Amino acid sequence: FTGSAFGSAAIWQYESLKSRVQTYFEEARADWMDKMRPQKRGDFRKQVNSWWNSLTEGQRTVTGIIAANAFVFCLWRLPGMRRVMFTYFTSNPSSKALCSPMLLSTFSHFSLFHMAANMYVLWSFSSSIVSLLGCEQFIAVYLSAGVISSFVSYVAKMATGRFEPSLGA
Repeated sequence: FTGSAFGSAAIWQYESLKSRVQTYFEEARADWMDKMRPQKRGDFRKQVNSWWNSLTEGQRTVTGIIAANAFVFCLWRLPGMRRVMFTYFTSNPSSKALCSPMLLSTFSHFSLFHMAANMYVLWSFSSSIVSLLGCEQFIAVYLSAGVISSFVSYVAKMATGRFEPSLGA
């Protein structure tokens, strides 16, 4: 999984760089058109754009991860989703579904405090790590760390004979 994640991240990083270079040259040619375009309307939209543009690349990257974690956290609160959540979003070596929960449990948090603390820490160091690795490699590290920690959890559960489900990276 880790090899695939980093290979995919390298391809994504190449395509992203290629797209940025193409966009730069297209904008240089169409620079004179900016003065002729009508301005966008809406105060809320301007505020959201202003907030989004004030974020670092790392914070923008982590915003998507935080949104995914918040979405999964909300799914845990729906009574009709409990069976699906326990099957696919908890890490358990005695489960029939072994591979996908290793990745999906990375986004699971049952406690609001646990999720808030993890997301705060992720937010706090995201700018420096993304500036060092790039957003694509950071996402590969995040996902790989989640899968590797789930695997270590599987091994520990098998060694101790305790097969209760766990969640989180």
